[in-house]
Amino acid sequence: MYQLKVNGQYDYAVDKNGDELLINNKKTQADIKQLSPSTWHIIEQLRSYNVEVIDFNKSLKTARIRVNNNIYNITAKDQFDVLLEKMGLSGLTNAKISELKAPMPGMVLKVFAQEGATVQKGDNLFVLEAMKMENIIKSPVDTIIKSIKIKPGDKVEKGQVLLQFA
Repeated sequence: MYQLKVNGQYDYAVDKNGDELLINNKKTQADIKQLSPSTWHIIEQLRSYNVEVIDFNKSLKTARIRVNNNIYNITAKDQFDVLLEKMGLSGLTNAKISELKAPMPGMVLKVFAQEGATVQKGDNLFVLEAMKMENIIKSPVDTIIKSIKIKPGDKVEKGQVLLQFA
């Protein structure tokens, strides 16, 4: 089950049950032929559609498609996104984080981050040695580093504030 929003205006519920395609709980009879990895030809209710996927972002669940020379922006939610939304947990992935705490006790070996620097989610911030293993600590969000509370050689305890974000 997917909930699709087209051009930020139109909502569709799409579900596949075996070979049946349901759109807004109505069975749809369509002849769908894939012509290439990104193009399809669809015949539905005696109408012909040429469909091309222009852009597709799997992690964001977004796509831009061209249907008969008209471009549409689509965002999708699967059943898990809908469930998280119903539980009030949908905004957790975009939560604002103001500080980064030590995930474990250890010693700081290297610091890659610089105060005032803009970092992206997944960028390396520092290396923490714990139990004779080197752990590269990465940024959990896109942010700006406000202050750095550590330097190489510092011993840190679990939960200690190491970086603050703007």
